[in-house]
Amino acid sequence: MQNKTFVAVAVGLGLVALPALSACGSTDGKGTASSTGSKTVTLVSHDSWAVSKSVLAGFEKQSGYKVKVLKDGDAGQAVNKAILTKDHPQGDVFFGVDNTLLSRALDNGLFQSYEAAGLAQVGSQYQLDAKKHRVTPVDFGDICVNYDKAYFTAHKLAPPASFDDLVKPAYKDLLVTENASTSSPGLGFLLGTAAKYGDGGWEGYWKKLRANGVKVVDGWEQAYNEEFSGSAGGRKAKADRPLVVSYASSPPAEVIYGDPKPSTAPTGVASGTCFRQIEFAGLLSNASNSAGGKALIDFLIGRKFQEDMPLNMFVYPVVKGAAVPAEFTRFGPAAKEPETMDPAKIADRRDQWVRSWTSLVLK
Repeated sequence: MQNKTFVAVAVGLGLVALPALSACGSTDGKGTASSTGSKTVTLVSHDSWAVSKSVLAGFEKQSGYKVKVLKDGDAGQAVNKAILTKDHPQGDVFFGVDNTLLSRALDNGLFQSYEAAGLAQVGSQYQLDAKKHRVTPVDFGDICVNYDKAYFTAHKLAPPASFDDLVKPAYKDLLVTENASTSSPGLGFLLGTAAKYGDGGWEGYWKKLRANGVKVVDGWEQAYNEEFSGSAGGRKAKADRPLVVSYASSPPAEVIYGDPKPSTAPTGVASGTCFRQIEFAGLLSNASNSAGGKALIDFLIGRKFQEDMPLNMFVYPVVKGAAVPAEFTRFGPAAKEPETMDPAKIADRRDQWVRSWTSLVLK
């Protein structure tokens, strides 16, 4: 999910990136590499990919594959690049396409079918391509407006709780969001407003939001770490926007990676502004090591990786019964009633909505 997901804050606040390991098997039919063929499996993802070294090492030891990771920018940029290079892909597996961009990837034939081992343990509500299995759900999270608690306390102002609140005069010039045409959370926020207000109302809503001083920047990193006064980076930069489009899971990262570590989150979530995002992995259509790619996808929905994800990528696991750390559930609970949208409708309307949004907000 920039993913999505809140993952980029975790990386930006000091997580160690995966090493780009290489060596030189096809599997022996048991998920392990044989002595022939490539022993390297390449994962292409967005910049926010992260995993504990010990968990990755466990997969490499068990499977016999070394994992090479290529990061290709924000989720939207990474998906577009993967489509452009699909005939000669950079890797074997792509991770990070979400429900807002899924149809674009599928319509362009980016992935080949593979029904992952363990898929029966993944919640059916996340399996948006259940008939063809071109993608495998890996995580979910909620794109929501975050607020700077200190700002609202100092100004004796209640933080916004809903989309409706954001257009009120009390919150004029306070919100920063990402460009819906270049950023996954920016697009998710746009889709959240379309789900909330419908085809006949979302444009009018954005006209009000623009009149109320919303600021638009290219991507999440700039919005959250440079423009938002509640983030560690924003406080250092003396940012002046106390509202930002980010994730419901952003507050726990501010606690976990805070220095000094605060006892409670300095940021909160406007629970009535959330849109549910689901991230997927898929075996690239022209993967050179499809056997290794399949093993890697199986790993991504295995319990070890699923339980490792929350504190590395600040997203929720999709596997039933996977444990979530106490800090995560305390400071970043999933939204109870997020906005959602049928992927078919996203596929049908997304590009037109983005064009209309660009004309309304950026011109």
